[in-house]
Amino acid sequence: MAPAPSRRRTRTRGLSARAIASVSTLLTTALTTTLALVAISTSPAQAAVDEPPRPAFYETPATLPSANGTLIRSEKMTFLLDPLDATSLVRNAQRVLYKTTNRSGKAIAVSGTVLVPNAPWIGLGSRPVIGYSPGTQGMADRCAPSRQFSEGIEYEGIGIEALLLRGYAVAMPDYEGLGTVGIHTYMDRVSQGRATLDVVRAAQRLSGTGLSTTSPVGLMGYSQGGGAAAAAVELASTYAPDLRVKGAVVGAVPADLTKVATNLDGGLYSSFAFFALRGLAASYDVDLTPYLNATGRATSDRVETECVFDLLNNAFVKSSTLSYNGQPMSTLMAAEPFRSIVEAQRIGTIKPTVPVLVTHSALDDVIPYAVGKQMARSWCGKGANVRLSTNVAPLHVGGLVPHVAESLPFFEARFAGIPQLSNCWLI
Repeated sequence: MAPAPSRRRTRTRGLSARAIASVSTLLTTALTTTLALVAISTSPAQAAVDEPPRPAFYETPATLPSANGTLIRSEKMTFLLDPLDATSLVRNAQRVLYKTTNRSGKAIAVSGTVLVPNAPWIGLGSRPVIGYSPGTQGMADRCAPSRQFSEGIEYEGIGIEALLLRGYAVAMPDYEGLGTVGIHTYMDRVSQGRATLDVVRAAQRLSGTGLSTTSPVGLMGYSQGGGAAAAAVELASTYAPDLRVKGAVVGAVPADLTKVATNLDGGLYSSFAFFALRGLAASYDVDLTPYLNATGRATSDRVETECVFDLLNNAFVKSSTLSYNGQPMSTLMAAEPFRSIVEAQRIGTIKPTVPVLVTHSALDDVIPYAVGKQMARSWCGKGANVRLSTNVAPLHVGGLVPHVAESLPFFEARFAGIPQLSNCWLI
């Protein structure tokens, strides 16, 4: 395959009313902020240029450690759950740079965030740490959660506050190429899963947190993060057997990219499909130039400079208007090399060895409910302990609220050693 263009990027028991109110308040704040930012981001973006200088913290050193999850550096960070800093839940907020291995086997540095709450851990054993895979942030380095948390505009604060209120520590990756050198390999199953597992390892080795290698671990994510957390729970037993993973909560998982891309084409969230095409082409070293027309090539370059708040830049754009032959992205995905690449991202092919809660809204307008259900069914067929929880929250964004709410009793039970009752017989 031809190389990609080289121009760039060298206990409380039960669900508390306080937690529910906090989640709802943060969701309102995040949605308001998102809509406001989207409203001011509709002007055409400039053509992609060489990546702007990033903060020195995010630069990869000349030599990387040998062990995955090894800390390269860390620094104290300002952590704002919202622009007004209405709450103060964290006594230790640090930005981290750590070593992981991407899909192709290359050692890389990835950035992330580690948060330890003020509240003491009152449960049995040591404080648990949640490997929290973020949802879609965008492609540009400025979109990295470890940067946006300091600006109070990171929507994942919705789920994180609820976990911190429970006394859990949170470790969140930025993923490959998001914040650090290189193109963000958006939707690369293996790279995202490994980055999630390795940020937990890094958190456990970070001094001053009270965490250790014996800390129990949970995995959690929604949307892109649901895919990353689902990949992580599939990979955990072989890639990170040292982690004491007790369970995973995965929501609105894009387990079948072909069906997801078809659903997104020409809709409000078309950018997500363009992110995936660009990110996977970078991961697999595919030159997109022959497959796109001039507008398509400009769009492919531009999305590298965009964050999720810029999604209106590509809203309702049909992929057929960007391809070299006027065919939609679904046709492109049906031909090699894309067919094999997309198939390699399918989630549900590896049995998780710990309990998994799958949440999905039947009204999801981004990730079809049938995609999440089929993934759960596939895991069940392999003998995994799976519980599928269907809700009717409005649309994709709304599904995040029940996802977060259900994660709290799930993790409390798993960390207490209570088994999950599977409902595979109903799926």
